[in-house]
Amino acid sequence: MKSIANVNFLVILMRLAFVGCGYVADYYAQTLKNHRELELIGVYDRNTERLKQFSRYYQLATYPSLAALLADPRVQIVVNLTNPRHHYEVSRAALEAGKHIYSEKPLGMTFEEAESLIHLARQRGLRISSAPCSLLGQAAQTLWSAIRDQRAGNIRLVYAEIDDGMVHRMPYRQWFSESGAPWPYRDEFEVGCILEHAGYYLPWLTAFFGPARQVTAFSTCLIPEKLPALEALSPADTPDFAVGIIKFDSGVTARLTCSIVAPHQHGIQMIGDQGVLRVNDGWNYNARVYLQKLITIRRKTFLTPWKYSISPPRSWPKFRYKTSGSQRMDFASGIAELAQMITTGSRGRLPEDFVLHNTELALALHYAGDNGCVTRLKSSFAPL
Repeated sequence: MKSIANVNFLVILMRLAFVGCGYVADYYAQTLKNHRELELIGVYDRNTERLKQFSRYYQLATYPSLAALLADPRVQIVVNLTNPRHHYEVSRAALEAGKHIYSEKPLGMTFEEAESLIHLARQRGLRISSAPCSLLGQAAQTLWSAIRDQRAGNIRLVYAEIDDGMVHRMPYRQWFSESGAPWPYRDEFEVGCILEHAGYYLPWLTAFFGPARQVTAFSTCLIPEKLPALEALSPADTPDFAVGIIKFDSGVTARLTCSIVAPHQHGIQMIGDQGVLRVNDGWNYNARVYLQKLITIRRKTFLTPWKYSISPPRSWPKFRYKTSGSQRMDFASGIAELAQMITTGSRGRLPEDFVLHNTELALALHYAGDNGCVTRLKSSFAPL
């Protein structure tokens, strides 16, 4: 495997280190090739065998401890790819060491954790951002452009689905990353699909329509027995289904569903006065955006049976991505966005207040519970 580390690029804007070399780390390592301004100088994982396997595959330097990584003055951005339940403690340690942070989602397991990281970053004059980066892709940007141009008229309602089928019935023990890391099924089931997956569409909604006012949500565990009795989950009742009705300050209403029970569906529909805009897969940067117009013939008004493909607002470079798995995204583009925010001092498209708001939305869906609840959002953000 060709090294992606010690390459002499003409311009190096940011040097970074990975904390965590598990399954998701391959998505980032492989798509770093798309960003010549980023240099990965080292990695750390508390699992020494996994660290050795990952670093050998990508020909990367390793750190003997997290403390050693944080003490390296060359490291400017720490990319936090640990288990979600460790995101807060690792990010906090990195901020206290004077490093900028790009974290996998969510920022923290509670709103208070996430908010405290934002406050700490601001106190230290540092930048912090978070996955997902799906907003940065061609599909999201093309859809956003079509909304601004009112190709479907004023958008009134959004339907978004992120369902992945009955994952517990799938051969997930046979799923391995490019460098050989097993899919972390226990973590996935215990943390839950809402925190792991709902975030892929939340940044689209908030970027397009601004801050959310409130969420009316319901979440539950439909299948508690995902693993054999000898491998009991803790907790055993993490939600595997959630539905939320999100009301935005702009007046738009969105319904988002997320599950690992319902058949695979990753579509989103923007329903406007003059038609419907659709994307069939929000996990694909190059997914096409389609428009169906409303027409009136005699006494009936209906959507045309044909659909128009919307052209991207500009030409997009081809990018390399991980070939296995369902994601077709440039994961490292989020790090590149943060690097640009740091070097230019700009807000960028994934600023702190924006990622905090999306974290709060995801947590509201996750913790809604069997009785449902209405959550008025505490956070907000300036329009992007």
